Amino acid sequence: MKRLILILCLMASPLFAVTPDEQLDDPVLEERARALSQELRCLVCRNENIDASNAELAQDLRVLVRERLVEGDTDEQVLAYVVDRYGEYVLLRPTLNGANLILWLTAPVLLLLGLAIAVVKLRQRPKAVAPLPDDLSEAERARLDRLIKE
Repeated sequence: MKRLILILCLMASPLFAVTPDEQLDDPVLEERARALSQELRCLVCRNENIDASNAELAQDLRVLVRERLVEGDTDEQVLAYVVDRYGEYVLLRPTLNGANLILWLTAPVLLLLGLAIAVVKLRQRPKAVAPLPDDLSEAERARLDRLIKE
C-alpha cells in the first residue's frame, strides 16, 4: 500500500510544478498564464510543457509569461516575445509557415512520390514467363539420364 501511495505521489509531482509564489492574484490572468504555459515547451525537458516541468528554466519562463501578462501584453504578444527570445522551438505546436511548411509537407510528398515510383516499376515488370512443358523428347530424356549417371 505504501508503495502504491509513493508511486502515485511521484506520478503526480509534475502537477505541482507551478509553485504558489509564481501564481498571480488575478484568476483571469492566472488562467491565461496557465493556457500559455501549456503551449510552451520546456527547453530542458524537451517534450514537456513549462507548466508541468520542474526545471529552473521552465520556472523562469513561467515567471516571464506572468510578468508579460501583468504588463498588459496579449496572449499573441507574450508568445511572440518568448519566440523572439528563445526561437520557434519553444512552441509545442509550431506554426505552419515558411520553412516549417516545407518540413511539414516534405514527408507526405516523398511518401506519395515513393508510392508512385513503386507503382510505375511494378507495372513495368515483365509478364510471367509461360511454364515449360513437362514432356521431354527422347533425346532430352537420354541426355538427362546420362548426366544423372555421371
